[in-house]
Amino acid sequence: MRILDRYVMTQFLRIFGAAVLGVPFLFIVIDLVDNLDSYLGRGLSRLDVLLHYVYEFPNQTLLAFPLAAFLAAVFTVFSLSRHFEMTAAKASGISFYRVIAPMLALSVLISFVALGLTEIVPITTRRAAEVIGEHQSRADDLRNNFVFRGNAGLVYRIRRLDAAAGEITNVEISREGTGFPYPTYVVDAKGASWDTARALWRLEEGRVRFFGGASVERSFAFDELWQIDFREKPRELLADPKDPDEMGYRELGGFIDAIQRSGGMARELIVERALKISYPFTCFIIVLFGAPLAHSTRRGGAPLSIGIALGVTILFLMLIRISQALGAGGVVPPVLAAWLPNALFFGSGLALMSRVRT
Repeated sequence: MRILDRYVMTQFLRIFGAAVLGVPFLFIVIDLVDNLDSYLGRGLSRLDVLLHYVYEFPNQTLLAFPLAAFLAAVFTVFSLSRHFEMTAAKASGISFYRVIAPMLALSVLISFVALGLTEIVPITTRRAAEVIGEHQSRADDLRNNFVFRGNAGLVYRIRRLDAAAGEITNVEISREGTGFPYPTYVVDAKGASWDTARALWRLEEGRVRFFGGASVERSFAFDELWQIDFREKPRELLADPKDPDEMGYRELGGFIDAIQRSGGMARELIVERALKISYPFTCFIIVLFGAPLAHSTRRGGAPLSIGIALGVTILFLMLIRISQALGAGGVVPPVLAAWLPNALFFGSGLALMSRVRT
């Protein structure tokens, strides 16, 4: 690795680190000022409020990744140009493309870090909501007369749950189908017990009914039944069911599949799932776009660079919202809608790269 590579990487990482930590902190401070009275008025302690924002920090950090990467690219290139280091590199036979290569490599690595965060954020987001009481998280082990939406389109109606003992009294499990190939069915059981070894619920003394159409119905009684899709652990049934933004990629995929197989429309959720992959790789694309842009506007100074960074970020977020709406409305395919802003900026970045004087 050349000395110049290490120098460029150090400059980039220093700015990126400051931005990726500073921007979420700024967002949190603004939110705290707006909502602190509301939180304290609901009886939350200062420790609860602090924990809420600790759990919110990964989500805010993920949202800040593209802006931080763009700021790092713009200010690194601006600094190199302002101090004539870019000119010196070119005079030594090092092209602009070679100078920014370390930044592009780092942006790819940062994209994979952001991809990992997309699986952590749903967990911390739910914990943040539970801390301030927006989701139910029970301290006891009993829950009576409740409905729980499970995986694979299942709905559980449970009379009594003892999570400590791993036992259920009177449970109904239902799934809406689309016809004979994927029938609606209802399972009624007097009880159920959790098998730790198999990580399944064993249903006891009940009846299963299948509805394949208007005039097709089958039913049979059972003494013991293993419901292979009923995999929620006893403790998980104590909490409220998850919202889509609290699900990881695979879990959201299962939820989408259940909706589609039940005849429902899940375009909006398909866009959300695709964004879990496309959004992290915005970091690479935004650096590819920002580096030549900063080089072409180096005479404007730092205020212009900040303005460009904020303006481009706002434009990109607006494009994401617009493409989400287009995908959810069926105007464009959902997966294409999730990748459309990236494709536009990638093409613009290549165009800017081709015009740079190397």
